[in-house]
Amino acid sequence: MTPSIHPSRRTVVTALGAVAAVALPAWPQTARAADGTAVAVATAAANGPVLDTHPATEPSGTHVRDVGGTNVVFQYGTVLPAFDGWRTHEPTRDYVSLDKRWRFRFDPADQGADEGWQSRHHDDRAWDLIDVPAAWDLLNTPGFGSETAPFAQGTAFTDGYAWYRTTVDVPASWRARHVRIAFLAAGYSAEVWLDGVHLGKHEGANSPFALPVAGALRPGTRQTIAVRVFRRASYTDYTASNPQPVTDDHEIPYKPVDYWPYAGLTRSAWIEAVPQVTVAKLLVAAANGRLEASAVVENHGTSDFDGWLTLDPGRKSGGRPAVVPARIAARSAGVVRVSVPVPRAPRWSPAAPHTLTARATLSATRPSGPRLDTLSTRYGVRELTVADAQLRLNEEPLFLKGLNWHEETAAHGRAMTPAEYDRELGHFKILGANFIRNCVYNRHPYVYDWADEHGVLVMDDIDTMWLNTAQEKLQTERYGLARALALTMAWNQHNHPSVILWGLQNESEIDAAGAPVYRAWLADLKAAVKAVDLTARPVTWASNTSNDPAFDLADVIGFNEYFGYFYGKDSDLGPTLDAVHAKYPDKPILITENGTWAVAGTHGPDTTQGTEEWQAASFSVHWAQVTARSAFVAGFTYWVLKDYKERAGYNQDYNGISVMGLLTFAEERPKLVYDVFRKAAVPGGE
Repeated sequence: MTPSIHPSRRTVVTALGAVAAVALPAWPQTARAADGTAVAVATAAANGPVLDTHPATEPSGTHVRDVGGTNVVFQYGTVLPAFDGWRTHEPTRDYVSLDKRWRFRFDPADQGADEGWQSRHHDDRAWDLIDVPAAWDLLNTPGFGSETAPFAQGTAFTDGYAWYRTTVDVPASWRARHVRIAFLAAGYSAEVWLDGVHLGKHEGANSPFALPVAGALRPGTRQTIAVRVFRRASYTDYTASNPQPVTDDHEIPYKPVDYWPYAGLTRSAWIEAVPQVTVAKLLVAAANGRLEASAVVENHGTSDFDGWLTLDPGRKSGGRPAVVPARIAARSAGVVRVSVPVPRAPRWSPAAPHTLTARATLSATRPSGPRLDTLSTRYGVRELTVADAQLRLNEEPLFLKGLNWHEETAAHGRAMTPAEYDRELGHFKILGANFIRNCVYNRHPYVYDWADEHGVLVMDDIDTMWLNTAQEKLQTERYGLARALALTMAWNQHNHPSVILWGLQNESEIDAAGAPVYRAWLADLKAAVKAVDLTARPVTWASNTSNDPAFDLADVIGFNEYFGYFYGKDSDLGPTLDAVHAKYPDKPILITENGTWAVAGTHGPDTTQGTEEWQAASFSVHWAQVTARSAFVAGFTYWVLKDYKERAGYNQDYNGISVMGLLTFAEERPKLVYDVFRKAAVPGGE
């Protein structure tokens, strides 16, 4: 969708007085609900698999507030900040990396909290060591990437609680700073303490979070960070012939799914010290020769701030820096909105992925005076629209030749290295693919940056996979974790030009009689992403049926299809697409999944399941039916780039490896379908 642009307005300033500013919300010193209740109780390991406790609502306190006409996402009593500190260090800020070796100990009996493992006085010298980032699955699981190693052995199957501890020397200069500890991921949930002071709890294995440390910080001293990470068991017994799943209605996903739930601090972490008056987030939308920016400014001090904000649209934009007043009341958050022309900014497209860098600078006295704080963001100028059953980028019809892809390697699990990202994502370019579906969770920020720089389009997803209607109702009406994941997805990935679609769910249950529960849940998620996305990207989801009763809510109709494999015949796809188009003639259709399986090296007739020939032939016949309908089908997304690990109750004979990929899991060796996919022509010759 095209952003809301106001060409007649050079600069737009929201004066941040009583109306436009909002007081920073209070945040409790514990992660429990306000009434102190807990809705699930941990079970001792001796009595069965441990379940984590849950407050009455999602524990991060994620919510949206209207600040001067801009919706702002809050967590832990502060604005959810930008997470660029993993790669970009602003000159006005201090950073301490936590990517190092930590003390580590499993806690199978859930005794650590009672024994004071969070205390700075606890003696952890006998603990083991673990790298951060890393998945504890790979600590001691020989043959994790092998198809022939025995299943259900090693730390890959150690569930429940585990503790991390490290120390940091806190500079004395931080007395006048706002300090937060940032984590790019903790799977599945994490609670954090600083010198025994509980900072908060986060739930959701693949979304970043930042905990403010006010009240616990002691500048000029050495302090101890303790993190307790939890992962629910997938099954009561991984070796059973008929394994019984372990479920938790509050978690997302709430039951075992067919991707591996890597555990631990799987992505980077750091401490960030910013000025008391700081630019927490810079939201930008660039289209039609203008840059619209909303700088979210926090004032953590006790005095009102009356200064200036300068927005520089970046070199090669053709735009000049704009200077506007910034007035933020004490202990408040406000938004400074600026609109500037960028007449020479090149458009971003897959063929020419031009990116620019915008920078917001706060100054207290005059615009040319000393900088108080800066925050930069990368962006691209592009127009995305949905009309007449087509998805268009920069006025041109877009056809998506896509791949689903799981973020993991045999060597590091989900804690991938930059070299591993480059190698795996490089296959998209080799294969001529222009589209990634992030099935079904947010990726490391490296992936979005890579996509921006290489011109690969992205459908971002959250962990809402295989929910049933009881969980959908719980999330919509009470717990709110699904909504929090949708909000943070749109907030965190907002400025990336490569991100063109928000995915709301994957193959979740649809209730009968008009699907009131399912529709309410999807409407809630759609409202969440639309509330914070200034560019109004289209929403879709990966439905388990082409007869989804909520397709009227989607901007792009998305569904998974496995004709000729799980049901029906390969040739059923074309008539199905025609029927969906007849019912929704103005909406583009996207095949969000299709694929089959092959054991690498298994050859035979293309009618024999499991052969490389069958896998390749199946892709070809589905691709032909989709591309013949490119007037209303926006694309095809193959399942999946690479074989992947799963804990679901099948494929144990292959050590839990699904063999549906174009590449093998550990060796990343191409199967026959890899070359067939590479040669598949995109309609229109793109």
